[in-house]
Amino acid sequence: MENMREILKHFGIESDAERHGNGHINHTYLVNSKPRVILQRINTNVFKNPDAVMDNIMAVTSYLREQIAKNGGDPTRETLTFLRTTDGDSYYKTPEGDCYRAYYFVEDSISLETAETLSDFAESARGFAKFQRMLASFPADRLHETIEKFHDTTDRFRQLEEAISADKAGRAASVREEIDFALAHKKYASIITDAIAAGTVPLRVTHNDTKLNNVLLDGATKKALCVIDLDTVMPGSMLYDYGDSLRFGASTGTEDEPDLSKIHFDLAKFEAYTGAYLEELGDSITAKERELMPLSALIITLEIGIRFLADHLNGDVYFQIHRENHNLDRCRTQFKLVSEIETLLPQMADIVAKY
Repeated sequence: MENMREILKHFGIESDAERHGNGHINHTYLVNSKPRVILQRINTNVFKNPDAVMDNIMAVTSYLREQIAKNGGDPTRETLTFLRTTDGDSYYKTPEGDCYRAYYFVEDSISLETAETLSDFAESARGFAKFQRMLASFPADRLHETIEKFHDTTDRFRQLEEAISADKAGRAASVREEIDFALAHKKYASIITDAIAAGTVPLRVTHNDTKLNNVLLDGATKKALCVIDLDTVMPGSMLYDYGDSLRFGASTGTEDEPDLSKIHFDLAKFEAYTGAYLEELGDSITAKERELMPLSALIITLEIGIRFLADHLNGDVYFQIHRENHNLDRCRTQFKLVSEIETLLPQMADIVAKY
């Protein structure tokens, strides 16, 4: 491992650093400087073009700081502030090729792994909705697509069909029920992408990893402060971000729960999240986006489910597994949620209309 003190000198900092947090992608360190700083080693196996990733992050956070200041907020707490290197770069690349970036630690903030109350879940909605609202006028086409076709559900179905045909791990016969379920729901795949192509759903700045723990809350009030983990910020549809929050947060079980009787889509959580989200968005959402909000939860859940199924068929080459049939268990939880969401769509539409 590189000498942290030597790396920090390239950001004009003389201090020590210690491992911090429980992220699965980047190595993160807390720097004991004044003010304190977060140092991260960018995982270039996942993010192969760190220039594009950091260009996106710097453009978005700079714009957010302007908007926050204009609205009388505190840019040091309501968005991340990244440091330039002593050479003026957005990250430092070591002679060995490792890439490090740094930003100021947001003091007196917390993040939650699970929502302890409906209010906690609603605050995460406010955090992500505020992120969307403040970036509504940002030209999303200026951003790099750092992961090509990340949320292109039609292309994900193409990949699934290739996996079924190739049957590399010899598993297709044993998962016929899951394959049939996926193919029977293919009709939903192109709804959002077609709307973007038609211009009825705008291309926006999207976060693409809208888990609860990616919103920092004020440590005293537990109100949403700012959105973090910006590596996957790129052009896309707000609907995928909104739907993915619900895929995670409105499920009554974990993503890999083998006992499907524990997996349900919680309508009370859907309402808490949706009410707060729409209130915070205000007039920045379009009529077509509002109309597609319930379906977006189904579409993103289906998309993730078929990705798990394709990986199971391919021999578990993309997602890390920790037991036999792990990806199949993940697929089944998503498909259980899809089934429930499908029956709840009229009630979900009523809730959207209510707010």
